[in-house]
Amino acid sequence: MLHLLKTHGRRLSVAITLALTLAACSHGSHQEADQPPAFTVENGLIKVPDGSPLRKELVVQPVESRQAPHAMTFPGNVEADPTHTANVLPPLTGKVMELKVGLGDRVNKGQLLAVIDSGDFAQADADVAKARDALDLAKKTLDRARVVKAAGGNATKDLESAQSGYNQALAEFKRAQTRLTAVGGTQDAAAQRLMQVVAPTSGYVTALTVSPGTYVNDATAAMLTISNLDSVWITANVPESDVGLVAKGDKVDAALSAYPGQAFHGTVAFVSPVLQADTRRDLVRAVFANVGDKLKPNMYANVNIDVPQPVQVFVPESALLMNNDNISVFVEVSPWAFERRTVDLSYDESGDTRVLKGLKSGDRVIVRGGVLLND
Repeated sequence: MLHLLKTHGRRLSVAITLALTLAACSHGSHQEADQPPAFTVENGLIKVPDGSPLRKELVVQPVESRQAPHAMTFPGNVEADPTHTANVLPPLTGKVMELKVGLGDRVNKGQLLAVIDSGDFAQADADVAKARDALDLAKKTLDRARVVKAAGGNATKDLESAQSGYNQALAEFKRAQTRLTAVGGTQDAAAQRLMQVVAPTSGYVTALTVSPGTYVNDATAAMLTISNLDSVWITANVPESDVGLVAKGDKVDAALSAYPGQAFHGTVAFVSPVLQADTRRDLVRAVFANVGDKLKPNMYANVNIDVPQPVQVFVPESALLMNNDNISVFVEVSPWAFERRTVDLSYDESGDTRVLKGLKSGDRVIVRGGVLLND
């Protein structure tokens, strides 16, 4: 509304100048007095006669209908995507002998992160050795029972007992192997107690809670956190009154103070089904490709969400005129004949304004110079 007032203020000076010119003409010579008036008003219809200087000042264009999204802006912040974030836990308890990475370092999947001296790891390695030895003995016993049975010197139950012993030894060996592999051990290696912790994924070390010489006594507490920031979330805080307008799949633009004049593009991936009790706002998360690692977790952002809209009539702001408490436009009803029509507006979009009521597609309106007819 303030924009309209400023715009019409500028045009008012043009109107005054033209009005003075027209007045001068009306008091001039008899030849000038014979010139037609600038415009006439008959039963609310404004006519601009042939020869009127207004015909050079007025620009008339048809309005159009189109479907365009409405951009709504909300505050937001950058977050690491939890689906691309891994908390690295110690497989077993022990003492941190070496720490190969630091906070903020870039790591690759499989890279060595830390070395831990662990008695439990040594036990897991010893269990594999014991299970392998028991399996070898059970295999020899089974082979011997088969030979004796073939020679007729053993009962069937003796062979079955040997087969059962072998099956149990094999199962125990596989169990011990699986456990050793799960805690980072290597099969068929010499007895060891130094456990290697490697990166489960590629990314950045965003949290670190251990240092060389410390003990990790809680196997459920993360030693460090690795976040893959190739794509990130920007979470917008949407007021309760607007949350019904936002849906998964909507296009999103984000602006950050660190990169003035640059827009980042994403898509709404998640609309929280629960409002935040303290702020009465909903969390709307959009996924953004993080090219060049520009988007850093905890950055603030202004999030523009394109809300789909139905087909609506658009009119240039220059066509809108203030008339008391109403906003109106001049509509051409016949060549160079206009009527004032009050319009109900929605909101501005890139220089054009959405019209809710008062105009239809194809109506011809004065888009420049209408203030000259405004009384």
